[in-house]
Amino acid sequence: MQDIRVQFILKRREDYSSELHGSHNTLSTGLFNSVSFIDHMLQDAGIRSELCVVQDNNQIDREVTRFRPTHAVVEALWVVPSKFEVLTRLHPSVTWIVRLHSEMPFIANEGIAMDWLAEYVKYPQLMIGVNARRMLDETRSYLCSVHGWDVETAHARVIYMPNYYPQDYVHRQAKKTPGVINIGCFGAVRPMKNHLLQAVAAVRYADSQNLKLRFHINGNRLEMKGEPVLNNLKGMFQHLEAKGHELVLHDWRSRPEFLDLCAQMDVGMQVSFSETFNIVAADLVSVGVPVVPSREIPWASSWFAADPVDSQDIERKIAHAVTFSWLNKMLHTWWLSCYTTATKKTWLDWLQQQANK
Repeated sequence: MQDIRVQFILKRREDYSSELHGSHNTLSTGLFNSVSFIDHMLQDAGIRSELCVVQDNNQIDREVTRFRPTHAVVEALWVVPSKFEVLTRLHPSVTWIVRLHSEMPFIANEGIAMDWLAEYVKYPQLMIGVNARRMLDETRSYLCSVHGWDVETAHARVIYMPNYYPQDYVHRQAKKTPGVINIGCFGAVRPMKNHLLQAVAAVRYADSQNLKLRFHINGNRLEMKGEPVLNNLKGMFQHLEAKGHELVLHDWRSRPEFLDLCAQMDVGMQVSFSETFNIVAADLVSVGVPVVPSREIPWASSWFAADPVDSQDIERKIAHAVTFSWLNKMLHTWWLSCYTTATKKTWLDWLQQQANK
């Protein structure tokens, strides 16, 4: 695959935790981490690949001209469809891919999503990449209906591009505080992440065990009207102070610092309503913390996955994760490893097909 050159293009966000300072490593968002993992995986496989961060649509041409990719992957929905009329004309030999990172329930909050998807594929050089199997089928079905595609065209224009997670797990032994349980429910605070019901379940479990709860969240990343969620969490724990329960707010951190924080938890929770991968859950697993996941996380163990609308079920799964922590960690490590091994094969097989064209 010597002729393949892959360039991942992200839009710089105002709420990145740090400045670039000449290195991408100081940036820390779920999307950036997700893409950087794939970029490094491809480089390790001998493929010329890079990740670049641009301020807006107008910088894409400059970066593509500089790197000269065969495949330019625009991460998430942020480039207006009309921009591709210019980009495809300026770079006629480049295969453009807009890669989706959300399932349909989440993408419904992107008011432009369905319109832009239908417009994107009017350009023959442009493909849609999807990182979740169910969303892959739904996107193909939608675009077949819009454009009258046959199955072969749908499979060629809308492709599966799953997430990858590095296999560098380092299980760490955190100090336990007698009489206290530390539960981490990290990630951006937004309604689909289901923080409040998970907090209720965590309180129920702590009360049943006569434990003081420290419920840890990221308090400075609010998205998609996450403010009411955070206000409810604060109000709830104000009334629980007398019982010793506490809401612990953490700033967004670099990935190494975040892994250190994850390792201090007794249990991690990610019982959200919609997921395509969930890097936070993978980070918790990678440092040896038992996780109570959502059934939406594709690699999660069904033995420990909880119903996101049932606090009693979530409470039971917390109890199972604590009691059978060794099994929880073993199963999640296994399934995560299997998933990402398959991911690597999917990417490399597709790029080999592209190289053989």
